[in-house]
Amino acid sequence: MIELKQISKSFGKNQVLQSIDLTVEKGEVVVILGPSGSGKTTLLRCINYLEKPDNGQIRIGDFKLDFKTAGKKDIHNLRQRSAMVFQHYNLFKHKTALENVMEGLLIVQKLPKDEARRRSTQMLEKVGLAAKLDAYPSELSGGQQQRVGIARALALNPEVILFDEPTSALDPELVGEVLDVIRKIAGEGITMIVVTHEMGFARDVANHVVFMDGGVIVEEGKPSELFGKPKEERTKQFLKRIAPEPSYSI
Repeated sequence: MIELKQISKSFGKNQVLQSIDLTVEKGEVVVILGPSGSGKTTLLRCINYLEKPDNGQIRIGDFKLDFKTAGKKDIHNLRQRSAMVFQHYNLFKHKTALENVMEGLLIVQKLPKDEARRRSTQMLEKVGLAAKLDAYPSELSGGQQQRVGIARALALNPEVILFDEPTSALDPELVGEVLDVIRKIAGEGITMIVVTHEMGFARDVANHVVFMDGGVIVEEGKPSELFGKPKEERTKQFLKRIAPEPSYSI
């Protein structure tokens, strides 16, 4: 289980996160929705300590950390338990798909090269890239590059995978292939927290949906509840704007 308590973060005078509490059960897929600037990505980056929260605590499994007193060893231990899939892939351009996936296993987890190669090959096969092991990022489509990023996260065998708008940088025709891979992973019971604007994906795959605005969690619940009968007026406004009722008639 993942538990966030009182997570706050400011950039100068701009408070981006205000005392966020969130619980994610093992094996859950939690989707975070919200307008631009609502704090969604900052929250993900705080979970992985890519941003240092001003206050708060996190628990992943039996590991607990207070952000105010965290040292280098604590941060390393936290990062060992999570992996991030970025919006813009973040692949090494001079390394092949296989080498990109192997990098974290060799450098961070200190695996023997043969074991790192075996695990990386297996993960690239899982995301449908068995024929692209030796391809460089410039030889891959955006969707294929994002699937390499997903394979890289999977190879680390984290307790949770964090997805930061994994399809927003893709051409529309490539979105489906990436979402299909994420759906497949979700079906295997891997804990995931996903920031996305893909409403269909959120409805179909999420166990739990969180709506954020202004640095706070406005509303959360099961997809059927949040999409079908939202309680908060701000949630209703957001959903109406991004998924308005059809205005045509026949």
